Amino acid sequence: MDVIDTRYFTFAHPPDELELDSGGRLGPITVAYETYGTLNAQRSNAILILHALSGDAHAAGSHAGEGRPGWWDSMIGPGKAFDTDRYFVICSNVLGGCKGTTGPSSVDPATGQPHGLGFPVITIGDMVRVQARLLDHLGIETLLSVAGGSMGGMQALEWLVSYPDRLHSAILIATAAKHSPQQIAFNEVGRQAILADPNWKDGHYYGGPPPAKGLSVARMVGHITYMSDLSMAEKFGRRIREGRRRARFGNGFEVEEYLRDRGDNFVRRFDANSYLYITKAMDSFDVSAGQDLAERFRRILAKVLVLSFRSDWLYPSSQSLELVRAFKRASVDATYCEIDSTYGHDAFLLEAETETRLVRHFLETVTRERTPAEAKGLVAVRSRTRSG
Repeated sequence: MDVIDTRYFTFAHPPDELELDSGGRLGPITVAYETYGTLNAQRSNAILILHALSGDAHAAGSHAGEGRPGWWDSMIGPGKAFDTDRYFVICSNVLGGCKGTTGPSSVDPATGQPHGLGFPVITIGDMVRVQARLLDHLGIETLLSVAGGSMGGMQALEWLVSYPDRLHSAILIATAAKHSPQQIAFNEVGRQAILADPNWKDGHYYGGPPPAKGLSVARMVGHITYMSDLSMAEKFGRRIREGRRRARFGNGFEVEEYLRDRGDNFVRRFDANSYLYITKAMDSFDVSAGQDLAERFRRILAKVLVLSFRSDWLYPSSQSLELVRAFKRASVDATYCEIDSTYGHDAFLLEAETETRLVRHFLETVTRERTPAEAKGLVAVRSRTRSG
């Protein structure tokens, strides 16, 4: 794939700020996004990729002067699952992020200072509305598909219920209709680690040392949940990493060193306030909106692929099956596959070969069955069926 440039779109200039679920308003909003492949003349081959908590707009390819590819490069590109010789692929950084899209670290034009905790509370729904505005800007009325894992899957679910007439399909990977108490608990431990860091200073740390220790610990806790017991045993065992300075109460185990390295690396690329806001949005998400889940899904017109991983204990297969059962009760065309992997939740980033087979076949089927004319006919048929 060629060298990729990140682009930016700004909208919601006052007095036309974006209305948020919290009741507040926000603007202007800048969105960082990248595109891969070519939009066809019919504008019918667009796929929106939705990133997880720590992701960003850079999903594939490489930036000039950087050797590291995008976070899902194994899946996006010529001949890959999201084949850029056939599809026009878009990925944007979410609202509240820290990689080019407006978030807590962005400058508030009213004050000339970073928003900090003055940034409004946001939701997954707010993130998706921003993405819809980006698509309007790109002149894309209907998406061939939306796809994402973890928090990306939550965004895909929100797309299904909020914009059912703009989707032909959706790919939900290792996600849930809402967080369980255990999932909320892990996020809360991470948030408390940040809040307890003396450098956090009630979110006003910009211009000084960031709450690096707290954010590092939050990432360490999170990363434990992304792996499985078996994958950690295979990767680290109880091996000692020789030649490294040991922490006062550490034993030099490779797993200890690994977690510290992951935490330190995360601090260099992520903002602590963004972590607080985004994890709160994840914990608050409930696609049912207080309704029966099947009733909430009645208006969905898209074909859906749901993938889970047998060793994923953070987003277990039972949560994916809950979605599939609700889709079936709502007469949504849904396909489910549980992938046998030892990687835990991280499998959605690592099991590229298996995911590629499944995603490629699914997208080929959607492309063949859901031309624009057929989609309009399907909408009419399902509308008559559900109103009858």
